Amino acid sequence: MRNWLSNDGNWIVAGLVTAILVPVLTFVAGMPFWIAAVLGFLVFVGLVFVLAPRRLFEGLNINAIGRGRIAFARELLESAAPAAQRLETAADEIADKETAARVRHLAEIAADVFRKVEAKPDSANAVRRFLSYYLPRAAEVAEGFAVIEAKRAPDIKQLDAVRAVLVKLEDAFVHYADSLVDDALGTLDTDLRLIQASLKEDLGR
Repeated sequence: MRNWLSNDGNWIVAGLVTAILVPVLTFVAGMPFWIAAVLGFLVFVGLVFVLAPRRLFEGLNINAIGRGRIAFARELLESAAPAAQRLETAADEIADKETAARVRHLAEIAADVFRKVEAKPDSANAVRRFLSYYLPRAAEVAEGFAVIEAKRAPDIKQLDAVRAVLVKLEDAFVHYADSLVDDALGTLDTDLRLIQASLKEDLGR
């Protein structure tokens, strides 16, 4: 499962490595315990920093973009992350291959939206409804399908109805993901017309 936002995995890995390293240095290498403990601590601290996950919006010029826009985008993504994780989990729990693939596709589109908003925080408002409404609802629908499917005698009509909603949700997901691309294109159409006009004026064609 992908990490939608930063996590504490670096602390876990560092702890495991240190827990193995200290006994090895003490009992295998014959090193005094206090020296092994000091080395283990240094390795732990080093791994925590080296393996630290990249923070949200790390590397962006906050002053140029605006702290308010960054804060708004951060709040949207952090609020939407649990629903995205639920959607991905539901895909793994659904037995029907076609439906599971569709739900997994929804999760992939959501991840794409997350990446684009993080790269361009001022685009967050364009997908606010997607992140705050469609994504949580999609997670609920996918989870509902998994629950119905797990029954000993699942209602086929109910499953078909849920499938139909998932198809429409997929269309909505694609629409919002593409809206970020359309926004990035900006004035391309206008620029193309101006270039064509200039070429016609200068070259006669």
